[in-house]
Amino acid sequence: MGFRWDWKFPRISVPYLPTLGPLHPDAVSPELLDEVFAVAGTGGFLPHDKDRRWSDRKDEWVLVDDVTQDRKRTLIPTITGRGVLRVHLYGAPNHLLEARETAAKLAALHGAAQARVVWFPREPAAVAASRRIQLRTFDSPAPAVDGVEPLSEVPAVVAATFAAFSEELAEDGFAFLHSRLDSVGPVLVTVEDGRVVGAIGPMETMPDPIGQIRLLPQYFGVRPGYRGLGLGCTSDL
Repeated sequence: MGFRWDWKFPRISVPYLPTLGPLHPDAVSPELLDEVFAVAGTGGFLPHDKDRRWSDRKDEWVLVDDVTQDRKRTLIPTITGRGVLRVHLYGAPNHLLEARETAAKLAALHGAAQARVVWFPREPAAVAASRRIQLRTFDSPAPAVDGVEPLSEVPAVVAATFAAFSEELAEDGFAFLHSRLDSVGPVLVTVEDGRVVGAIGPMETMPDPIGQIRLLPQYFGVRPGYRGLGLGCTSDL
């Protein structure tokens, strides 16, 4: 394929690699991308892959033979076992049309049901669904927050209401999380009126590609009737 890291690296505006997701900026390297390419299509996980906690087989992989690159842009396609093809664009927005056309072509070629383009503007794009990536270094323990405690430490009658909470917020992933409660790390909750009304978790960590401990992504949600009350607010610590 003749992949050139020195062509791709200047185009990385957000520390994000296909199939791995957001990373610490210091972890993004040509060696790591080589590892991603090496396991493509094998179903295997890299040791630091966050998805290992949910499955015994990697569901997304890079279509290495379909990577397209020159000095101005890099297009890295991936496909999932569920039939979603994504083209990751590293380059200026004027390459979006090419990325969309490439995604459509590859979806047809590989029998994917959906075709998407992922790109990395520094500000949210008005023409697409956006996700903001925020990175923070924790260099000291955070103080306890009043009203937030592990689900495992609330009274049993209150903990039992987490099932109804999870059903109500199923679209936010809580039904899935509830089904895995016995095998994941702590879930933090806030309680009002004798029931769980907000939750975040699981609060699990894993070493990243350079050996630093990182907090893995969590599910977060507040019951609709309790939103706007500050339960989902954060502050600088």
